[in-house]
Amino acid sequence: LVKTGTHCITGRKVAIKIVNKEKLSDSVLQKEAVFDSYPDPSTALLAYDLSCEAVRVEREIAIMKLIEHPHVLHLYDVYENKKYLYLLLEHVSGGELFDYLVRKGRLMSKEARKFFRQIISALDFCHAHNICHRDLKPENLLLDERNNIKVADFGMASLQVEGSMLETSCGSPHYACPEVIRGEKYDGRKADVWSCGVILYALLVGALPFDDDNLRNLLEKVKKGAFHIPHFVPADVQSLLRAMIEVDPSKRYSLADVFRHPWVAGTTRSDPELELPMSQVVQTHIIPSEESIDPDVLRHMNSLGCFKDKQKLVNELLSVRHNTEKMVYFLLLDRKRRRPAQDDETEIILQGSAQQNDPPKKRLDSARANRYVVGNIADGSPINPRRTYGYVVALLSMTTHIL
Repeated sequence: LVKTGTHCITGRKVAIKIVNKEKLSDSVLQKEAVFDSYPDPSTALLAYDLSCEAVRVEREIAIMKLIEHPHVLHLYDVYENKKYLYLLLEHVSGGELFDYLVRKGRLMSKEARKFFRQIISALDFCHAHNICHRDLKPENLLLDERNNIKVADFGMASLQVEGSMLETSCGSPHYACPEVIRGEKYDGRKADVWSCGVILYALLVGALPFDDDNLRNLLEKVKKGAFHIPHFVPADVQSLLRAMIEVDPSKRYSLADVFRHPWVAGTTRSDPELELPMSQVVQTHIIPSEESIDPDVLRHMNSLGCFKDKQKLVNELLSVRHNTEKMVYFLLLDRKRRRPAQDDETEIILQGSAQQNDPPKKRLDSARANRYVVGNIADGSPINPRRTYGYVVALLSMTTHIL
């Protein structure tokens, strides 16, 4: 369930995703026990049934704490009480790219390229920080008021530790790559590239490269990887599509290859639509001692669920070499320093509701730790961080939407 609200002073909007914790699977409440039993911490979170909403929400929260990119939907804050989780998300008004495609049919090459560049720009940032989305499809790509892409729904995303492969088959059948469908170990980055290729095909053709009313037949078509490209698709784009929708992952384009392709790069340096990738990885440094490790950041890393062994995590952070653990640590530390947390009495009051006696409060592990006040003029929105204490947040007369 998603509600919207307008801030009573700023007029800005925020989307509030409300999750009933009482209806969530007990498995998410036993998360730590499952992590402890899993030999590979990089895939522990994926051990859950991916249809479980609890898993999707917790994964979405954990991963989105690490991401800050103009073409990724922002997670501003997380509030909770005994019964509900409240995710304060960036509000976008343009709907899903899927609905946009249904209305317009296939897109002209110029518009398709604009959308595609924005998608791979966001994906490049994620991959640079070892995050694989694993469920890219037009339904999970939102449009803002200026028709720019916002990548959303990180419920199936995963951190892929350096040198490891992912194992859990997930995603949507029309957009999943053959190795995922076959149940093989796979590189999440290459899986995302395949999905982007299918999305690009849909943008240019107005249809999917693999489709069938029978799921078994559909999966067989995907595994074979044979598809037809209509004649109206320009030849240079055809070569890109075939390189991305390639059955053999070792031959499939990497994201770097995609960026270098002439159709993506553009014909001139002055191309005004070129979305430059924001893939600069946060700088890591040597941490002199265990006492120098920020305890708040360490707690945030534990909430990701990918670093189950605390002592091993500490050892990796103290290592002189660059590694995934240090990258995540300094990424979160950078967020904390730029957006410092203060002890906060901000709460959400649900007026006219039984929950008024249990007002939601901000999660202590919120990596962003901004203060956002949601007002009572029909909808809701974040405002800039303030150092003042004691704000009261009211969610009143909110319009309900289906996510």
